[in-house]
Formats: sequence, structure tokens, C-alpha cells
Amino acid sequence: MNQRRMRVKKSNNIRLPFFYFLAAFLFLVSCKNDYYPKPRGYFRIDLPEKVYLDFDTTFPYSFEYPTYARIISNKNSNANPYWINLEFPEFRGTLHLSYKPISGNLAEYLEDTRKMVMKHIPKTSGIENRVYENSENKVYGLTYNIGGTAAASPFQFYLTDSTTHFVRGALYFSVVPNNDSLAPIIEFLKEDINHMIETFKWR
Repeated sequence: MNQRRMRVKKSNNIRLPFFYFLAAFLFLVSCKNDYYPKPRGYFRIDLPEKVYLDFDTTFPYSFEYPTYARIISNKNSNANPYWINLEFPEFRGTLHLSYKPISGNLAEYLEDTRKMVMKHIPKTSGIENRVYENSENKVYGLTYNIGGTAAASPFQFYLTDSTTHFVRGALYFSVVPNNDSLAPIIEFLKEDINHMIETFKWR
């Protein structure tokens, strides 16, 4: 009788560790699924229809601009005559346009423009240049597509006739730079700026 009880006791001791091992194994297997974080989402942006107006005044230049932009004089104390801002209130963006007459100092203006663009190098992933030339209207220039999520100004350019007129443009946003979320707006406004450049004329 004692021997039988001992055999039963040994059998229970064997089953108990096996049960713990099986439970631990099932727990580890069930927790093995990989976790993939969801990509950051951004609010959907409804973009307006592109319709353009003429900016043709007594200024030494003219161009077409979109109806959802408003043109205001540059109130900066350092502003020269014919400096204006194209504001895009819906997108909290501003295209700053500065005009300067050329008097044997074109090389100086070009160097100043290059320095302004190079200031963004620490925050940019690359700068893509594109030459613009419209010999019929004597409008020549260069655009700078400034990449990088933290670049303060994603797009800049200059236009000149090489002898008399010089205009520099720079797009800025009044928000903390995050060009991943601003990407649709940046591309949308770059189309408008390129349209402005293509319709640019000197008076």
C-alpha cells in the first residue's frame, strides 16, 4: 500500500513541472508577433483651383499670380521701392520679392543670392538648381529647390535681364519647419511660383 502511494506521488511531481513548461512556452509563442509602428498621419488638405490674375502696375515688372494670394508692400525698414510680398493666408506662406536696379553690380547681387541660399545647407538634404531662360522677354534666372524637412525656405530664385533689372524671390512659412507635412502645399505653391516666373516681364 505504501509503495503504491509513493508511485502516485512521483507521477504527480513529473506532471507539475511539465505543465509549467507548457504554459511558459505558449506564453512566449503568443507574444512573438512583431510590432510595426504606424506611419505618422497628417490632416488632409483641400487645395483651391488655380486661377491667375495680372500684376501689371507702374512697377518695373509684371507677372501672373493666383487668386488665393494677396500682394502687399514690404513694410521692412530695409525694403527698397518695388519690394512686395505675395501672401498665401490659407497656407501661412509668403513669397518675398525684392527688386534692385543693376548698375554694374550684377555679380554682387548674384553672390548675395547664392549666400542666402547657402545659409540653408545645415538643414537641407540637397539643393537642386534649374536654369530659366526666356530670351523673347529677356528674363533669365535660376531657381533653387531646397530639400530637407527642416529647411526654413524650400524654394528661392532670381530673375534678371542682365543689364537693368534684378529680382530675388524666397518662399517662407510662418510655422515651425516640417516639410514632410508641408510637402503637398510646397509643391502646390511651387507650381504657382513657376507660373509667375514663366509669365514674368520687364516694363
